[in-house]
Amino acid sequence: MSEMRTTAPGGASAGNAIDPEVLEILQSAFAAARSGDAAYLGQLLDRGLPANLRNEKGDSLIMLASYHGHHDAARRLLQAGADTEVANDQLQTPLQGAAFKGDLEMVELLVAGGASVEGRSPNGRTALMLAAMFNRTEIVQWLLDHGADPTLRDASGATAADAARVMGAPDTARQLESFVSLPPE
Repeated sequence: MSEMRTTAPGGASAGNAIDPEVLEILQSAFAAARSGDAAYLGQLLDRGLPANLRNEKGDSLIMLASYHGHHDAARRLLQAGADTEVANDQLQTPLQGAAFKGDLEMVELLVAGGASVEGRSPNGRTALMLAAMFNRTEIVQWLLDHGADPTLRDASGATAADAARVMGAPDTARQLESFVSLPPE
């Protein structure tokens, strides 16, 4: 089994080992998020499990549920107050993970649950950039329709269209280029 981060508030090392029973419960929570067991997650949340718990890779419960396409589990986590803007160690937010996976229903759920369409990970990337990179035309269109700015640049200076071109995603590159070149209404 994977190790849990054992940090005290403020990031200092807790110094004490986690009780094996507690560790097993925590690991089962991550497994439930990954597998989509919304009922079990709900039980744990109702018993006090923090909705923003993160694993050793920085993945939050909502990141795992959304990345793996488990809408009911994600919905339950959102109801419990899961933060949709927390990036993992790979600098991805749950919305970016859903965009990467091509899950439009999850994108809609996360935005309805508070995720910012313009949310940026620490490297400046947005969900629009991830969707563009992997030729997710339907998600690109949905994000654009809901206010995503195609002119934003990530930390390296690339726009979503630039990212699409670099990744060999011709459909989203054309889609974004035509969107940017449209005259204002």
